[in-house]
Amino acid sequence: MKYYILFGPPGAGKGTHAGALAERYNLKHISTGALLRAEIAAGTPLGMQAKALIDDGRLVPDEVVEGMIENAFNTIKDVDGFLLDGFPRTLPQAEALDSILAARGEELTAVVSIMIPDEVVYDRIAGRALVEGRADDASPEIIGHRIETYHAQTEPLIEYYKGSGKYHEVCGHPGTIEEVRERVLSLVETL
Repeated sequence: MKYYILFGPPGAGKGTHAGALAERYNLKHISTGALLRAEIAAGTPLGMQAKALIDDGRLVPDEVVEGMIENAFNTIKDVDGFLLDGFPRTLPQAEALDSILAARGEELTAVVSIMIPDEVVYDRIAGRALVEGRADDASPEIIGHRIETYHAQTEPLIEYYKGSGKYHEVCGHPGTIEEVRERVLSLVETL
């Protein structure tokens, strides 16, 4: 079984390129946001726990998200692997993922990182907010906060995965969607 993490700052194009990767390599794309929504819709115990927390205005704790990821690994069949998008976001989540995989006798295959500069992150999030009507992403302060959070909490994962030799980076800007997709697919071919 292959286990990939699709990594990069907000707006890097992870969601844009995940489908092509999943299709080409028969991977199940697991977006943590979509996973949460599916568990809630299905009324699973983890989903109900997450819904109660969200309804209460609180963040879903790592253990709940990790449980959903592990449940997906255990129940999804007929794939050659998994493509994680939006998880892990922090070092404790990365360590938990390592433990989940080790308990299965598996290990992470690779981290595929799509990197773009902060000014491109800003422009893409602001543009996406306008196109998709996402008012929560439209203010400069919120976009700035998302960039800061990425640098503080998620970027340390680069060194963590470089240490294991699993980190691989592709340039996500400049280039068209097709050019970046070709870079991503070409990188995965070498892994």
